[in-house]
Amino acid sequence: MGISLQKGSSLNLTKKQPSLKKVMIGLGWELKAGAALDLDASVFMVAANGKLVSDEYLIFYNNLKSPDGAVQHTGDNRSGVGDGDDEMILVNLPLVNAAVKEMLVVVTIHEAAARRHNFGLLTDAYIRILDVETQTEIVRYDLDAEFGQSTDVEFGKLSNVNGEWHFTAVGVGNTKGLEGYVNAYL
Repeated sequence: MGISLQKGSSLNLTKKQPSLKKVMIGLGWELKAGAALDLDASVFMVAANGKLVSDEYLIFYNNLKSPDGAVQHTGDNRSGVGDGDDEMILVNLPLVNAAVKEMLVVVTIHEAAARRHNFGLLTDAYIRILDVETQTEIVRYDLDAEFGQSTDVEFGKLSNVNGEWHFTAVGVGNTKGLEGYVNAYL
């Protein structure tokens, strides 16, 4: 088990594991009894100006790989059924475009407004960072139940600060949906 973070706290991954090259971002959740939701994980690869490096640097179910080859979404899990990670994103840190200063990981609920779905229908949501080479969990953030009315949540972010990678447990809920995030980062 990795280091457990609280909302807003961060860990310098480079200092914790200097040889770290490839990570897996695992996202998981459990559905409450009777709930059927389609959650979607997205990664916004953002430059120093706070905007996407380009449109192709939004990694989600319709664009599974970044143009630099550094980030790959393994695919959309439409049911969330089963134990373990529901969606996974692979990151090869040395390949990340130097213009990328932050990778924000957001989970949205597909058609949340139309279906009247929100994060209150979930339990045990988390984000974790795993060292791919050693298969060990480095850090984990377990979200609490404060997102009951949210239709999307910023789970965490990887930031490049002076050449060192940091993970921050963000934990911010919203109701703007994937399109709202896209508009904010374009």
